[in-house]
Amino acid sequence: DFHFFFSTFIDSSGQIVLSQATGISRNPYCGYEHQTLSRQERLEEDSLLATLQGQVPDVGLVPFVKSTDPSSSYFVILNSAAFFRVGSQLEVLVHVQDFQRKPKKYGGDYLQAKIHSPKLQAGAVGRVVDYKNGFYKVFFTLLWPGKVKVSISLVHPSEGIRVLQHLQEEKPDRVYFKSLFRSGRISETTECNVCLPGSLPLCNFTDLYTGEPWFCFKPKKLPCSSRINHFKGGYLKGLLTATESAFFQSGVNIKMPINSSGPDWVTVVPRRIKEVPEGSETFPSGYYYKDQWKPRRFKMRHFNDPDNITECLQRKMVYLFGDSTIRQWFDYLTTFVPDLVEFQMGSPKNVGPFLAVDQKHNILLKYRCHGPPIRFTTVFSNELHYVANELNGIVGGRNTVIAISLWSHFSTYPLEVYIRRLRNIRRSVVQLLDRSPRTVVVIRTANAQELGPEVSLFNSDWYNFQLDTILRRMFSGVGVYLVDAWEMTLAHYLPHKLHPDEVIVKNQLDMFLSFVCPLET
Repeated sequence: DFHFFFSTFIDSSGQIVLSQATGISRNPYCGYEHQTLSRQERLEEDSLLATLQGQVPDVGLVPFVKSTDPSSSYFVILNSAAFFRVGSQLEVLVHVQDFQRKPKKYGGDYLQAKIHSPKLQAGAVGRVVDYKNGFYKVFFTLLWPGKVKVSISLVHPSEGIRVLQHLQEEKPDRVYFKSLFRSGRISETTECNVCLPGSLPLCNFTDLYTGEPWFCFKPKKLPCSSRINHFKGGYLKGLLTATESAFFQSGVNIKMPINSSGPDWVTVVPRRIKEVPEGSETFPSGYYYKDQWKPRRFKMRHFNDPDNITECLQRKMVYLFGDSTIRQWFDYLTTFVPDLVEFQMGSPKNVGPFLAVDQKHNILLKYRCHGPPIRFTTVFSNELHYVANELNGIVGGRNTVIAISLWSHFSTYPLEVYIRRLRNIRRSVVQLLDRSPRTVVVIRTANAQELGPEVSLFNSDWYNFQLDTILRRMFSGVGVYLVDAWEMTLAHYLPHKLHPDEVIVKNQLDMFLSFVCPLET
């Protein structure tokens, strides 16, 4: 158990500062105590952390029977007898109870909520408000006519969330990495991470341009410069006590439905007048209807034919940066568009970098993974590029399209690690859009995934919901487009998966391509 944390900030002038915004002292994570943040960056970070930290109730250790039981909790549709039109608000009250069927007196449970009409393949997410007393209200906007069903699920009880938060702060090494060092006939493998305990000699691979920290234990016989590759070492086991494990049981309290105490559906009738698009509404950002995503802010095109995609992308250079959820875009495009031929670079499968070319229409498509931490099988160390540095090397312009997705591999770290990475990428995006304003930059958000007792401790939707909240806040007003993969997985009827099914990926790409080639207005 490593203790390499600090309970205070040291600012650029060397002053020790307690973080006031959160009311709790933070543990800036290794290398983070050396961050030199401007006043604005510090305020931004404090405000992001304050928003997210305030959501976990401060109650002591709770026995399992007093933790949230989804099967004895219930929801009720308020005004369910009323008459609903498309565009109306629907309000649902959720009351959580424990395993002794006693009402809970505090909040902090993580709920997911949607409305859907299975026959119409329609769905949309709801906004959950925690009253911090065992009651939650969920707000939906009714966006299509017909019989609309409400579904609420408990992703984790608040008692489990406390455990997840503790792991995030105290066990950031619960996914660990390794590197092979080799010179001549000698080779050694050592452990690597964003941060390592200082008891043994380290190789410092901190990036010179972005200052992104990365370290490996120094090999006994070899120099640091002999690092050959990077790969996922594994996942720490035995992270929980027996008491804590009880809060993470499949079929009991991970992603379990909460039932309605009365009807769980309402009937919605069409509007009287021709629908007016509500420009100001940003939540939900869209909805499914007949399996097609309909954003509410603008008209999405459907690229059902490979020729539509070719026409949209001709003479363009398309760069995809990030994790395997955006590599899915590369795979989809090269599979769906016959003219986009993958150029065999001999890169490791699923790792890349990948390149596809359509010479006839002058299209170049590239994929490259983001810098460490990245839980891929084996990435050569000279292919470990940071997205911010890659963006700095792109001229940009109206024929340049960039898409970025970066979330899943940051779920095990304190939030500062992710905030720092986004700050570096944002700086490069702002500079790119400044020198070439017609560049299209798209960000694909995080998505929900399948959770069991193990996966929850490393990749829970709760972790990714926090990252996603940070991403949206940090990139609002920057001039980038968002593909809302979060809503697109939560609103769909298919089960959640880290790599969503093709129908969802197609909707993501239709959205992406609609930003690149909008409908002529």
